[in-house]
This record gives sequence, structure tokens and C-alpha cells, in this order.
Amino acid sequence: MSDLTTLVKRAAEDAGFDVCGIAPAMDAPELQRFPEWIAAGHAGEMKYLEARDEQGDLKRASLARVAPWARSVIVCAINYNTAHPYSTQVHDPSRGWISRYAWSREDYHDAALRRLQNVEAVLRQLVPAELQPTLTTRSYVDTGPIVERVCAKYAGVGWIGKNTCLINQKKGSWLFLGVILTSLDLAPDMPAPDRCGTCTRCIEACPTDAFLGPYQLDANKCIAYLTIEKRGTIPEDLRAEMGHHVFGCDICQDVCPWNRKAPASTAPEFQPRPGLVNPALAWLAEMSEEDFRQIFRGSPIRRTKRSGLRRNAAIAMGNSGNREFLPILDKLVADEDESVSESAHWAKNRVSSKM
Repeated sequence: MSDLTTLVKRAAEDAGFDVCGIAPAMDAPELQRFPEWIAAGHAGEMKYLEARDEQGDLKRASLARVAPWARSVIVCAINYNTAHPYSTQVHDPSRGWISRYAWSREDYHDAALRRLQNVEAVLRQLVPAELQPTLTTRSYVDTGPIVERVCAKYAGVGWIGKNTCLINQKKGSWLFLGVILTSLDLAPDMPAPDRCGTCTRCIEACPTDAFLGPYQLDANKCIAYLTIEKRGTIPEDLRAEMGHHVFGCDICQDVCPWNRKAPASTAPEFQPRPGLVNPALAWLAEMSEEDFRQIFRGSPIRRTKRSGLRRNAAIAMGNSGNREFLPILDKLVADEDESVSESAHWAKNRVSSKM
């Protein structure tokens, strides 16, 4: 089905994807380490990663277990980079940092899935009539029990870097991934070779030492996890190293040499919403519930909730050393949300100690 593979890749390009590859539907060696990672507690509170089947086995540890009918995986990637500074290039003590992927005007799940479903529709149209009755396809953008970046590696889309992100030689790592599982036997691509070499910049740059070693991440220490997934209070010993981050973290990608010349996306929905690039901390900390709903409607930032965003802003204020934040922190100390109040108290003491 080499002709069909070519047409599918053309459909992906027409849909706006920057890279497309085909991987065999197999249980890759990387998936064998997933149960150990979960058992060690490195997933933190992300219980959705621990989804199990009726036999009690982890779904993400076996593609064959999740979709025994699948024969091929179509992996599509779209660049979301924009022509704005990296987090390592901005140092305004009155402002925080929201991860690059969350600036967009539309939630990437929706933007990528819409394109992916266009590719899936073309695929179904291209399949010969005699194969239609047995054809099965499923599209996912971070919505299924699938480790997309592992599929992407074997589809030749990129390699998994030492920071556990997928890296493409020409596009860098600012990529959203989507996969289409299909019962068709499509011609697979060659796996992408690992081009990290001896570089360890990502590991060395991580402020919280979240990497256990190359290709090994302890989510419990990852700033992205702490600011997005972690509920309640953040461990005090990690707060100072969170710097100005209020939602996600880009540091390990910012310092990656493969991102030095990463192209900017042309997709309009990935352009930043007003105020989200290096946002004012005071604005975030004092945001009302209604403002939060309005400003972040259709945004992945809703995942951390208003409580989490204000908690993170308070910690960033503490790390800024900016005395102008003390009146705001005084208000937050009296906040009815315990995680916000406790974080503001810590931040106030931290700012005061620097005076």
C-alpha cells in the first residue's frame, strides 16, 4: 500500500501538518519501561496515566492491548513555535511565564484533532471498496491511552530527546502530535536516529533536577507538572527553583540546540492570545473567577484552574524579590483558598527576607 501511504502523507500536508510518518502498530521497547516508571511513583498525581484494562494491566504499556485490531499508526506533527523570546531570555521581575504551547488562541487538542480528522476522512475515502467493511480507524490528540512520542519515533517523525520530548531535525521540538490508528497495513517509515549525541544541556538546565538521568523524568519535580497537574500546595523545597513559571515550563526545550533555528508556525490559531507572553503577575494573581473563565475559554490553561494559577503567581512573586508585590501578597494571605493563602505567606516572607 505504498501509493496509499503517499496519499495519506499528502493529505496530512494539505491539512496543515508539518511532518507525517507511518509506524507499525507494535509494542515498542520503550513501552516496557512504563510500568516501572509508574510503580516508582514518577507520574506523581497523574492518575490517568495509570489507566488499566480488565486484567489490571496498564493500557499505555501496550498498544496491542489497547487496539489489537491496529496494524499501522499514522503520526502527524504540527509546529506551534512563534517568533517570541524564550523563557530563558526574559527576566522582568514583575512578570511570569506561561509555557509556549498554552499561548494559543485555540486549545491545541481541538486545533490538531480537527486537522487529524480531515486526514482520517481522506484515508477512509481512499481505501478500496473491498476493504471498507473491515476498516477501522481512531484519531487521538492526547486523548487516548497511547504514548504518542514513541509512535512518532518509529514513524520517523523525530527522536525522543534526553529531556523526553520529541525532536525533529528540521523543526525542533515545538511540535503537537496526533495519531491515527488504523487496521490497514501501510508502508512504515524508518525510525528516526537519536541525534542528541553527548549533549546534556537540557538535564543541566533543569532548575529542580527533575531528570533522573538521560531520557528519565521524575514528574514530581518537573515545573510543568507542579504548575499544571499538582493540586493543593507545592512542596516548599521546590518553590524557589520554580522561578517565574506560572503555567508549564519550557527551559529544557529553550536550551536545546535543535531549537536554535526552529521555524515559526504559520498556523493562525497558534499565535498568542493578548497578554499571555510573559504575563503580568499582578494581573494573574488578582484575576476574578469570571475573568479567568472569559480570558481562558478554550485554553489549556483552564486545566490548572484559577486556584492553581493564583497559587503559582504568588510563588513567582516570592521568587521575584519585588517589594511592589507585598500589598497584593497581603491580600492573598487572607484568601479563602488554602493553597493560595499558604503560598502567598511563603512568598511574602521570601520577599521580605530579601529587603
